[in-house]
Amino acid sequence: MALATNSPNQTSYDVIIIGGAIMGASAAWFLSDNKDFNGRVLVVERDPSYENCSTTHTNSCMRQQFSTALNVQISQFAADFVKNIRSYMGGDERVPELSIRSFGYMYLADTEAFADVLRESQQVQLAQGAATQLMTPAQIAAAYPFYNVEDIVLGSINLVDEGLFDAGAVFDWWRRQSRERGVEYVQNEVVAINRNAAGNRVESVTLKSGDVVACGQVVNASGPRAAATARMAGIDVPVEPRKRYSWIFKADTPLDRDLPLTIDPSGVHVRENGGGTYQCGGHADVDPAVDYDDYVMDFSIWENHVWPILATRIPQFETIKVQSEWAGHYAYNTFDHNAILGPHSELTNFLFLNGFSGHGLQQSPAMGRGIAELVAHGEYRSLDLSPFAYDRIPAKRPIVEKAVI
Repeated sequence: MALATNSPNQTSYDVIIIGGAIMGASAAWFLSDNKDFNGRVLVVERDPSYENCSTTHTNSCMRQQFSTALNVQISQFAADFVKNIRSYMGGDERVPELSIRSFGYMYLADTEAFADVLRESQQVQLAQGAATQLMTPAQIAAAYPFYNVEDIVLGSINLVDEGLFDAGAVFDWWRRQSRERGVEYVQNEVVAINRNAAGNRVESVTLKSGDVVACGQVVNASGPRAAATARMAGIDVPVEPRKRYSWIFKADTPLDRDLPLTIDPSGVHVRENGGGTYQCGGHADVDPAVDYDDYVMDFSIWENHVWPILATRIPQFETIKVQSEWAGHYAYNTFDHNAILGPHSELTNFLFLNGFSGHGLQQSPAMGRGIAELVAHGEYRSLDLSPFAYDRIPAKRPIVEKAVI
């Protein structure tokens, strides 16, 4: 069934944001909160139910265990924002007080080479003030006796500001408060991006409803559909949808303490969910790009790959019952798995907010703030996010981030 559309109230906006999920909502809210910006903002979202967007299919967790200092700093701001959301939102008493359930991420290394990566990354994290601890197999077994660590060389965990948070509440309040401040959301779809006569600026977008809307700047916040949006502007961006599977299961014999978000050396990951239930994620060994609307489950992945790994790593998970399962998409940056942020090098009023490769939820506060600063001031003022600029792609200058799940 075709989605309904509705037309914008105006024919011209200072900023049009294409995509209203977590990144678009963050950029819109931070623009509404920037005292130096008083322009009109339009957010165009094709499906405001967000039924299949990456935002609603995530682990809803954050971590500081990255191998680059900037990615650590981005997550540290996310933690501060979540823990102080009411203050950031002007002391609005309707906004809930939030916290982080800091059960940590547990990286398990089964080779010395992987252990060396954890050691090197810990030094980066400690330099930024993170509380990452390295653990020997004996220490892991003492603290978390449910793990099978026979093949493990080293573990890495951080129990401060690393774990589960209420991302849905953050998302809801960004949308709610920005609307109250004048940001306009419409259910519609951008079907064309129109350049000026010189070809060096976007002057308008055409919507599925037929409306042609002028703009000062346009932000591509369309998640896994980023490349399709960019192509309408004549730009290539290396972002594609990659399918990721999730399962909620109940254990017959629940663990006697919180389960960290555990990253098995195989890549399968599992975390505490509460009430004797757990959330697990993984993907097929062959991991191609998929169609934008492909959310079909592959049930064999659970039976033949994920469950055997879980039962081996945590023997109490030999007897479990799946309660729900779904497939979602990573907005996967095939170039270097990191964000692509800021203006295109030639079409300078076309801004990227793309390619987060599974890190988007936890990075959304810093990235939305950064886009708002670029729009309002022409520069980053809080955290220098310029290493994520688009021009690194044609220059073949990747950011090497070793902690990608």
